[in-house]
Amino acid sequence: MKIATAAYPLDWLDSWAQYEDKLARWVSDAVGQGADLLVFPEYGAMELSTLDGAETAGDLERSIMAVSDRMEQVQAVHRRLAQEHKVYILGASAPVLCGPGRPVNRAVFYAPDGAHDHQDKQIMTRFERESWDIAPGGSLKLFDTALGKIGVLICYDSEFPLLGRALSDADLILVPSCTEALSGYWRVRIGAMSRALENQCVTVMASLVGDNSWSEAVDKNTGMGGIFGPPDTGFPQTGVLAEGAMNQPGWTFSDIDLSAIANVRKDGHVLNRTHWAEQAPRVESVTISSL
Repeated sequence: MKIATAAYPLDWLDSWAQYEDKLARWVSDAVGQGADLLVFPEYGAMELSTLDGAETAGDLERSIMAVSDRMEQVQAVHRRLAQEHKVYILGASAPVLCGPGRPVNRAVFYAPDGAHDHQDKQIMTRFERESWDIAPGGSLKLFDTALGKIGVLICYDSEFPLLGRALSDADLILVPSCTEALSGYWRVRIGAMSRALENQCVTVMASLVGDNSWSEAVDKNTGMGGIFGPPDTGFPQTGVLAEGAMNQPGWTFSDIDLSAIANVRKDGHVLNRTHWAEQAPRVESVTISSL
């Protein structure tokens, strides 16, 4: 398969048609280069708040609700594009109000036949907790597809090894991200690469890029696309299958062979995934007296 992962800039949108045209161009570009799976970043849907005007886009709570209100339309566009181009798409995540309580951070996964399901973020960052008041969503899911088993860890979730371990049967773990600073980008990238090492799988990081003075929520964004594997048999010695250019919008591509994942899990130089259980607690407290 070929994977395309996005470094995606937000735009000011004057009409819904402008959004549809933008998304169609991005998908067509990736498909034109042979992609079977397309990954968009965390909070990439926040550009939809501009359709309600500057006051709404610039207000944290109003922008969240404005985006949530448009998600059914967003899903319809993604379903159509996935079916038209016969590809899998992880859509950009969005704050979604799906019942009483607060919105969750949700990314929707679309299949070539029009089927779709979602993955909610599990653990909120401080900004999401303290300013956005975004709530944790439903449990982690493992999507069984023609491209293999696919899981999603949204941004901060990728930094928690037990969440990664819950997806240890995944061949691919998708990591849509939104990070303000270079340090944030590297936290998520290190998390993504660590999960690839531990699970002996491929992780796919997408990033929001560019500055948006109209938004309080996504005003500064730093990142690039990246595709990572375990630095072991059948993979690059660095573990980096592909990476983009920092803060440069566009797709990053890599060809992935599922047999390479199966082989490294069976006969790699190390077998992290198999040996996970050997981490049983083994720490003891020792007091060293002063002489």
